[in-house]
Amino acid sequence: MRTIHTFFILLFLQAAMAQSDQELAAKTVEKNTIKSHISFLSDDLLEGREAGTRGNKIAASYIANQLLSFGALPVPGTDSYYQEFNLSYTIPPGFLKLDLDGNAFPLNLALELPAIETSGKAAFLGYGTEEDFKGKDLSGQVVVVWAGYEGKQDARTVITAGRDKIAIAKAMGATGLIELTQFDDAMWSRLKNYLGARTEVKDESAPEESNTFHIWSNIKDKDPGFSADRPIAYSLSSDGQAHTTQKTQNVVGIIEGTDPTLKDEYVIYSAHYDHVGIGRPNAEGDSIYNGARDNNIGVAAVLSMAENLGQYPTKRSALFILFTAEEKGLLGSSYYVEHPVVPLEQISYCFNTDGGGYNDTTLATIIGLERTTAQPLIEKGAAAFGLKATGDPAPEQGLFDRSDNVSFAQKGIPAPTYSTGFNSFDDEILKYYHQADDEAETLDYDYLLKFYRGYVYSGRLIANTPDKLFWKAGDKYEKAGKELYGID
Repeated sequence: MRTIHTFFILLFLQAAMAQSDQELAAKTVEKNTIKSHISFLSDDLLEGREAGTRGNKIAASYIANQLLSFGALPVPGTDSYYQEFNLSYTIPPGFLKLDLDGNAFPLNLALELPAIETSGKAAFLGYGTEEDFKGKDLSGQVVVVWAGYEGKQDARTVITAGRDKIAIAKAMGATGLIELTQFDDAMWSRLKNYLGARTEVKDESAPEESNTFHIWSNIKDKDPGFSADRPIAYSLSSDGQAHTTQKTQNVVGIIEGTDPTLKDEYVIYSAHYDHVGIGRPNAEGDSIYNGARDNNIGVAAVLSMAENLGQYPTKRSALFILFTAEEKGLLGSSYYVEHPVVPLEQISYCFNTDGGGYNDTTLATIIGLERTTAQPLIEKGAAAFGLKATGDPAPEQGLFDRSDNVSFAQKGIPAPTYSTGFNSFDDEILKYYHQADDEAETLDYDYLLKFYRGYVYSGRLIANTPDKLFWKAGDKYEKAGKELYGID
């Protein structure tokens, strides 16, 4: 009986191998299946799937059970499809009052701030460079500095430099750091929204509470006339920040490849499954942001790939990752690359799927299409089902570095993002992007059928090619890729 059973398995495998990757892609991707995935994940029951919420966990459970049904294996060494970690939520203080040299400084942002009532003399240390700090006795002192560096006060520099400055101040025994920023009103408002009430991956090794404060005070284009020659009188009072912790999870599954050698390499098929939750009601009173486009289209793409490979595996192994907390700042993918379940050097390619919507149903838009050597495979996959693969239509938006693919690109792994077709950020995109109107019933499923079949075919071509896929020469992530893979 075993011999007969083995014989029929071999016949089945031979029959599957005789079919082309294009034929195999079309065999499993069906319109009703696509619609069922998106409709469930976009249901009001899930309340917009914000990371850490009950609706997010329901979505994770649905995805995990789909992976199980397709024959994907759980996280290696476990019987679970979840990669769990904690998110730390910071809630801004209710009040924050700062006076310097007897003058009120009302525009303030707390980066680290316990409940506090203090006053005294602060040391002014210019831009707070290492040279400015050098040789100072700061034990028990408060330090005031200009934010950023001389001639460089853009937001990115201010944020990264501030992390260095507070670290130096703490190491030297200072009790607080006040940075004087000079942002215009629009940038100040954006930074307060981004950094004031923020979400981060919880650092389990960090102390629960910090006794050191770190605040920004925005003075626009004014010069308060502070000098390193004299101390600054200060007073500071606040009820402090509040902190809460919530558990969330990436969802991970594996399907082993068929080639004795290539199965040790993995292609990642990824998408984020969280969205922004419950927000401001629209004109109809709907306050649930269902995120059908962003990013249930992406989740359904990964599930379509998993269903296909569960029946017709490829030469390389498949690693399916559905990320949480992308909307919180790519936190799920950032956590994953620091805690991979498969060594990163065994990942040959990351085929991410994300997007804000579509306005051209003749296209599949791939952010980073021209940046990796898989370009002809992706173009071939889309064209087979009537779509033209096109590159980033708005490079000034920096889209490549705004989705989960960048977490892998920074490590050196070739990683574009496969998106539905768009040629500009027009009203059709903005009508649905992060809006309550982004519902499953507003989607064009005839278009999505072609989109998914092209995605699956492209993924199969990537996983079966004998070639080593890589960044094209000169790409900014090429160096990281050479380091990761040991390429001279």
